Amino acid sequence: HSNHPNEITEDVMHALAKLKAAGVQLFNQSVLLKNINDDASTLAKLSQILFANEIIPYYLHLLDKVAGAQHFEVPDETAIEIYKELQATLSGYLVPKLVRENAEQASKTLIGMI
Repeated sequence: HSNHPNEITEDVMHALAKLKAAGVQLFNQSVLLKNINDDASTLAKLSQILFANEIIPYYLHLLDKVAGAQHFEVPDETAIEIYKELQATLSGYLVPKLVRENAEQASKTLIGMI
């Protein structure tokens, strides 16, 4: 669970390599966070560094509506625009699925898919 490329440090890369060597398939899920990773350039860098470390960039979550986190919320319309930029920038296998979790749903809901 990495949200920003700066989180993938040398120590993290070494730990991930150990997991890969043990046969673990790694997937990443990020949360779209205002003023942290709410631009296509940052998310593209994250996907690229993840993939370089054999991690599949799998989900990009919209923020859950929880008390105290509103200042990190990215509006849906903005998230979709960022996602479209990401699709235009990266190869398809590097683009995580844009999703939201809804309590009443059995699985994640895809957002803004073209």
